[in-house]
Amino acid sequence: MIFQKLTVISNSKFAVRALSQLQPVRLAYAAYESTSPIIAPSPIPLIVNHGLFGSKANWNSLCKVYHNKTNRKVIAVDARNHGDSPHTPQHSYEYMVADLKYLIENLNFSKVALLGHSMGGRAVMLFALKYPSLVERLIVADISPVTTSPNLKTMPGLFGILKNVQLPHKMPLSTARAQIDSYLARSLSDKGLRSFLLTNLIQVEDGSYSWRINIPALMSNFGDIAKFPATGNMTYSGPVLFIGGGKSDYIQRSDEAGIKRFFPNAELKYIEGAGHWLHSEKPTEFLQDTVHFLNKS
Repeated sequence: MIFQKLTVISNSKFAVRALSQLQPVRLAYAAYESTSPIIAPSPIPLIVNHGLFGSKANWNSLCKVYHNKTNRKVIAVDARNHGDSPHTPQHSYEYMVADLKYLIENLNFSKVALLGHSMGGRAVMLFALKYPSLVERLIVADISPVTTSPNLKTMPGLFGILKNVQLPHKMPLSTARAQIDSYLARSLSDKGLRSFLLTNLIQVEDGSYSWRINIPALMSNFGDIAKFPATGNMTYSGPVLFIGGGKSDYIQRSDEAGIKRFFPNAELKYIEGAGHWLHSEKPTEFLQDTVHFLNKS
């Protein structure tokens, strides 16, 4: 099967419309779709929303599988202040929802399936609660609307570490990554975490390096990222899969009753042996559960 992958850069010329007094940005995204004709009716598209420090590139391999196994068009986005999307001083779940709404409108989608991990999971949860008629089904990966993991409180420390890195100049990317990894290792023993953070290192035109995440904005808005916003009595009654890592405390088994107050038709599954980044630690198991859910009638 031939895939067409299209990355849309954020410098749009079309007018931005206000959504509930929030100024949305045009998100960068990658699209996964077949160039062969699809027999009507076309399956409802899937939008994938990464977590904090992530990007659409982290989901490249999985998105290909989603398209191949479900025949859905798959859109992997960069959240604002991440990847190729615009940097802004604002960063909250309300703004991320406005960005998704704006994207869906401009792609002319009448309904979507949503998958979000961590920060992206909370964004898609809030979207489903605010716009239930636009959501066919929802997958939330290792995050809860009820409790907040104590581990999330360590994230500001990561911002500080990245902010203090002395970025190199005019050297190959592999050398720069090795140099910065050596510095990060003084504070971060987890090599997997260091490798994940280093996916945000980019070289710009003059040969210098920078972080493609907006560290100042994410630091200043971390209070909004760390908690799920108040939603009153809003509910989403469509099918929802919460899938957590068995070794993670970002979504706890005791959260189930609270989750079902928001999402009465939610089911919870856990992948044993996986931590918070369950989709990269146990991709086979993650894909098995999520593809099955996406294909259920």
